[in-house]
Amino acid sequence: MNILSIAVFLSSGAFFFYGINCLISQKMADEFVRFGLNKPQRILTGCLQLLGALGVFLGYFFLPDLVFIASAGLTLLMLMGFAVRLKIKDNLIQSLPSFVFVLINLYICLEYYDSLTLIKI
Repeated sequence: MNILSIAVFLSSGAFFFYGINCLISQKMADEFVRFGLNKPQRILTGCLQLLGALGVFLGYFFLPDLVFIASAGLTLLMLMGFAVRLKIKDNLIQSLPSFVFVLINLYICLEYYDSLTLIKI
């Protein structure tokens, strides 16, 4: 298994887990309150995480263009998450995971850019 495959499975697994937690976990609901975000924003975030996870995972097996789109979306989502962490003045340990997922998904996105077949940018 190569680094790209590991990144794909790490990203899709993590976002599936966090997407579910975002929708059902009281701890995550409390975190969103701490972030200054409301319930609809939490639900939207959870749904986007689940869609991104499914897009990266299913695209890996069936449609590379889907991996590109989903990983680009997750990159943006995590970039906004990192910005929220900075805005509320979380420390480095609290902020670092979101930035690491920015880098992982940006890597996936860039690696799949050359293999685009349906989308021409």
